[in-house]
Amino acid sequence: MPPTIQSEKSSFSVLGVRVDAVQIPDVISRMEDWIHQPGVCRYIAVTDMHSLMQAQHSASFKKTLRGADLVVPDGFPLVWLGRRKGLPLRRRVYGPELMERFCEETAARGYRHFLYGGAPGVAEDLATGLAARFPGLRIAGTYCPPFRPLTQQEDQEVVSLVNAARADVVWVGLGAPKQERWMAEHCSRLSAPALVGVGAAFDFHTGRVAQAPRWMREHGLEWLFRLSLEPGRLWRRYLIYGTEFVALVLLESLGLKKF
Repeated sequence: MPPTIQSEKSSFSVLGVRVDAVQIPDVISRMEDWIHQPGVCRYIAVTDMHSLMQAQHSASFKKTLRGADLVVPDGFPLVWLGRRKGLPLRRRVYGPELMERFCEETAARGYRHFLYGGAPGVAEDLATGLAARFPGLRIAGTYCPPFRPLTQQEDQEVVSLVNAARADVVWVGLGAPKQERWMAEHCSRLSAPALVGVGAAFDFHTGRVAQAPRWMREHGLEWLFRLSLEPGRLWRRYLIYGTEFVALVLLESLGLKKF
């Protein structure tokens, strides 16, 4: 039997955003429940410190996170905060691992996967790689959007493409906050039961971007590895936003600021 997901009440608030106290087996179980009860499209926000800080600077993005059917703790700071509140979070829900585990554990069940995101050719390469790794996995379609807003006609064509593929799960690799906004904006128009934003998973699983060693990923040090590879792009995310995050969490915990 699939693992039973934790109570709906197993969540905690960080800077005004609900974070669900779930682990990867719980998320997989929830996704399968959605697939077996079609008719409603739901989305999962795989959330870390960076996403929460973006939500502090954008009321519309905070609303997007709050509207997610699951907000899972991808970043270790969220895991540590959950533990401080007495919740049993052993590990984070790492987006690339969630994708990999779901494909591995459900490949024989015939679910239909759609891959949306990545640079030109990335989704196709990912489809080939996943199908080779997990025999029986059904890739129903792929789409790599251009690095510009889609026209209304193009957007409708994408919706039609995903719906025609009869996808059970749409993996969205656009990076935050773009992927969360895309899921929230398209959920009402898509027939897929589950949309999951997995950020850089497309690049990691195709080998285009190096992943941090496992020991760093498991001890909250992935940010240091990524910063060392792309300091020009990521210094603000980790150093500025990171410092601001710590300050705001401290103010919230002391009751000096409400979110």
